[in-house]
Amino acid sequence: MNEIRIGLAGLGSRGLYMLLLLQRIEGFRVVALCDSVAALHEKGLETLRDRDEVRLYTDYQKFLADPGMDAVMLAVRCKGQGAMAAMALKAGKHVNSEVPAAHSIEDCWRIVLAHERSGKVYQLAEQVRYAGFVETWRNLVAEGALGTITYAEGQYLHYIPERMLRDPKTGAYIPVAEWKSRSDALRGWLSVMPPIHYVVHDLSPLLKVFDDRVVEVVGMSTDSPSAAHPELTSPDVQVALMKTAKGALLRMLVSFSQPHPHREQHWLQIIGTKGSVEWKRSAHDKPKLWLANSGSPDKTDTDWTWERPNDPPQARETGHGGLDYHVHVAFRDAILGVRPLEFDVYKAMDVAAPSILAADSIAQGSKPMRVPDFRPSAARPSGATPPR
Repeated sequence: MNEIRIGLAGLGSRGLYMLLLLQRIEGFRVVALCDSVAALHEKGLETLRDRDEVRLYTDYQKFLADPGMDAVMLAVRCKGQGAMAAMALKAGKHVNSEVPAAHSIEDCWRIVLAHERSGKVYQLAEQVRYAGFVETWRNLVAEGALGTITYAEGQYLHYIPERMLRDPKTGAYIPVAEWKSRSDALRGWLSVMPPIHYVVHDLSPLLKVFDDRVVEVVGMSTDSPSAAHPELTSPDVQVALMKTAKGALLRMLVSFSQPHPHREQHWLQIIGTKGSVEWKRSAHDKPKLWLANSGSPDKTDTDWTWERPNDPPQARETGHGGLDYHVHVAFRDAILGVRPLEFDVYKAMDVAAPSILAADSIAQGSKPMRVPDFRPSAARPSGATPPR
């Protein structure tokens, strides 16, 4: 195989973007589209350079039964997206799933077991872990420059109220100014999902940097409805405190309705016994480094960037500073046997499960929750037996 025949499920704005991306990266051919909203099919076809012989589906089961499809790009965000990924693996399709991976621990287990039984590639399409500064930080930690990591922070403040409510017929987002007059509006997934489920984008790079996994988590939340937009029942801010297997503490925060500047939605910081690093807080700020043995009384500005300086021209044509290129190339190369997947299914669950359990903790009055290890080598206790 030198070309992967891929089908895309989910034709919202992110799905349409993924169609553009799949056409820019060598090795993929889009052969099928699926969305339960038939009105979105034509938008998908309009995005394709070659729409001939592309099959259209409103039924996901029929989509998975397509014999001319090798892999699925799952660009949906819904309660059942974890189960949908497992179904695709079980149907013999490789899966590249948008963030977040799942919304229940049971579905995390379903994904892992379907991957193990099918032998197909599963990737969580999280791109921040490929950022240039993340690679630099990983090298600093590996070299021991920061000493033992004791604390880290990650936050994702993405103010997008315009994506909270949708038209039931067209699937289009409803402008905020029209909310009060639209009694037929459907709540978009961002207004249904516990915000902390989306902390994957910041937890993923942190765990990559210091090669660790979360073992315990506790969550807290602002009240419902939103203080910023009372029409929304979702909370404005959710926070999780986590502890890793190596003993580090993490503070993670997510919000979609809290007003915040559009630039620099992500912020990360790592503190160790010999130094610290942090990403910039605003567009005019600089990333920072402090080393205990440097003699400096303060942090030093650095020239670290989101982009990777040695990226090929193809990467610069893709989104998120070129990082989306690396996500899809890693998926392609794993399927074709060029190189194994670094961000494998177990590492994907290392970031998905703590996010889910943080929300479960909030629902149970901020009860501390233990995070399972999904690896075959880990003990799978009888009390946490995965579904068969």
